Amino acid sequence: MEREKVRAYDNEYCKLRDIQFAAYELYARKHNLTAKELFVLDIIWFAPNGCLQTEICERLSATKQTVSAIIKKFWKMGYISLTEAENDRRNKIVRFTDAGMEYAEQIIPPAANAEVDAMGDLSDNDISELVRITTQFSASMKERFEQLK
Repeated sequence: MEREKVRAYDNEYCKLRDIQFAAYELYARKHNLTAKELFVLDIIWFAPNGCLQTEICERLSATKQTVSAIIKKFWKMGYISLTEAENDRRNKIVRFTDAGMEYAEQIIPPAANAEVDAMGDLSDNDISELVRITTQFSASMKERFEQLK
């Protein structure tokens, strides 16, 4: 396919990605959060036994400093607890406290349900195709950007 045609598709895809991200950002703002803070809460919510800070960094492709600042904010609010990981004392296991569970319960399940409902609006074949192509495109994007100086 010629480069200009690919560029037009890329621009259209970027607009769609921006619409998705804006939905998260607007929802997060309703709860006085940033999208990254919302995503951190989401990751912890779906890790009933807790998760490592490094796992959050990897999942969000965020720096340790960014995730640490978010974790510290929620820790100061009494929403999360930090426990040293057995195999690496420098790495902390992040879990919700009871207050954190109550807080996140008002935010994360409605957002997760909205995502599932939106995906459910698609046919099984369309969902499968969306995930397949997005996986392929994401891997290619990661590889191409890693090659840049």
